[in-house]
Amino acid sequence: MTLRQLEILRAIIRHRTTVAAANQLGLSQPAVSNAIKAMEAQSGFPLFERINNRLFPTREAQMLHDEAEAIFTMHTLLENKLRDLKESKAGHLRIVATPPIGYGVIPTALRQFLDQRPQVQVYFDVRRYEGVVDSVESNLVELGFAIGLEERPGLHCEAVFTGDMVCVVKPGHPLAGRTVVTPADLADHPFIALERGTRLGEAVRNSFRLAGQPFRHTVEVRYCNTACVLAESGVGAAVVDPFSPRYGAGGDLVVLPYEPVTRAVASVGWSKSRPLSRLAQAFLAEVRAGAARMERDYRERRGGPV
Repeated sequence: MTLRQLEILRAIIRHRTTVAAANQLGLSQPAVSNAIKAMEAQSGFPLFERINNRLFPTREAQMLHDEAEAIFTMHTLLENKLRDLKESKAGHLRIVATPPIGYGVIPTALRQFLDQRPQVQVYFDVRRYEGVVDSVESNLVELGFAIGLEERPGLHCEAVFTGDMVCVVKPGHPLAGRTVVTPADLADHPFIALERGTRLGEAVRNSFRLAGQPFRHTVEVRYCNTACVLAESGVGAAVVDPFSPRYGAGGDLVVLPYEPVTRAVASVGWSKSRPLSRLAQAFLAEVRAGAARMERDYRERRGGPV
């Protein structure tokens, strides 16, 4: 017996007439009557008794109906699942990010993304740059976010936000009243450096070279978030990406423009070996929208185009 035949059986048992069953199923009354005859011929026993122009299921038909309910329940679940997948409201998503993005941009985008998708399950981890690249290239995750992410043979990259490195100090610091901070300004104060060999660490060192200033530091850290925490504690000044001051400490930081201008580009990467799932595309759209809002806020703070 086909699923369509079971649907007809179910509709007749529910409505007791072929006319009402036909209306529910979008069929003609003769088509429903012919379906009953075909089912009875196929099964080899009567399925309905006609009493006062109404159809009543036989015990055998009722047993078939009861057993078929599990099928219809499963069918409904499958239809709901299909709709959720189509609307990117169900499934699993795996993403990783380096700390500046993972502690800043991603949580906001993730909250907004999951608010509309309570059935979605997400795996999210914060890793070093190398860990992000390896995870994406090995297909352990679908999306990887990092500052300074570069196109590679197996990796497709897209810039989602471009900003400038900034100087952060504690309120009351001698540099807190400056309109802009330069390497020369930092020379006379304890300085929190980003680790040598990292992309942002080398970018800051290069800015000192461009300014003709020797690079000296009091403390060296790997992550901008750590630098922000130390700066807020009064350890010294730091030059960090534009995301970390907003999320890396308790919020008690003075954020100042830094020159020479040193770009910090946040990018997303995914494997070229397989297409992105609809869920990953939906999350990426959420990140792009959040990045666009950040870009507007950034331009307003800077007083002009980035």
